[in-house]
Amino acid sequence: MRRGAGRGGGRGREGPHPPRPYAGPVTDEPAEETTAPTAPTEAPENTEPPENAERPEARLDRAVRAAEQALIEFEIAVETFRVEVENFSRLHHQKLGPMYARLDELDAQIAEAKATLTGDPEDLRKAREARAAVLPMPGVEELFHDWMDSDGLSPEAASMLTDQPVRPPKRVRPSEEARRLYRELARKAHPDLAQEDGERARRDEFIARVNAAYGRGDEALLRELSEEWAAGPVPEEARPSESEELYARLEWLAQRKELLAVLARELEESAIGSMLRMAPDDPDRLLDEIAEQLLAEVAGREAELAELVQ
Repeated sequence: MRRGAGRGGGRGREGPHPPRPYAGPVTDEPAEETTAPTAPTEAPENTEPPENAERPEARLDRAVRAAEQALIEFEIAVETFRVEVENFSRLHHQKLGPMYARLDELDAQIAEAKATLTGDPEDLRKAREARAAVLPMPGVEELFHDWMDSDGLSPEAASMLTDQPVRPPKRVRPSEEARRLYRELARKAHPDLAQEDGERARRDEFIARVNAAYGRGDEALLRELSEEWAAGPVPEEARPSESEELYARLEWLAQRKELLAVLARELEESAIGSMLRMAPDDPDRLLDEIAEQLLAEVAGREAELAELVQ
């Protein structure tokens, strides 16, 4: 049988042959017919990703969503602690303030009694300093502190102007139901979940009302706000974002987290925050313990003063 021409154009005894793989040394023995191994057929190069492959933007979008949820949880924790610090500070001032003032007055009287007995210039100087510390000249910030808030006059200021007794918050920490409602609303209506400026503005205004209600421990109002949000417009599904926008979003989330971390650290390192962390499970009880200690100090100062003026 005549075979077709090979690529090299050469001819042998039986005509042109295609190049074949080496099959061992040539001998005079007739070789068995063998079939030349067929080279594996290469699949055509496919430059398109498989249909079920995940787009890089999809993975990045998932990372953004996870970072958003983590930031929301962090903000909830920081805001919860801020409210507790604020309420504890107010109760601390209202409940223990008179005791501290009494101690300052007793210290001044003791110093004055010692100066009268000794006539020593150093004792006289200490007596003047102690008396000056009892009623220091208030600064401008102290004069207006806590008088105004987002709703106008604070409850304390309004009570002072109307001669009504000031009503302190019932507890340092809002009730469990109030905390549950607050967390639920914060997760659902958090502004960081908005994709448009109009929706963000709506959420900002709503969350401000939620924070105010939680700060007062108003469980009934939080329940009303929960119903209001449930009846409101349903937020649109987040549309797929381009990778550049997603990277920018991640960067903003990281910056926001850093700011919250600074705020949390300042709260924890403050005097009130440090006291509150001493009794995280029952901060109200801590006030009672401090009050008992102050009463004991007052009794000790009164006994010391009584000995000096005899």
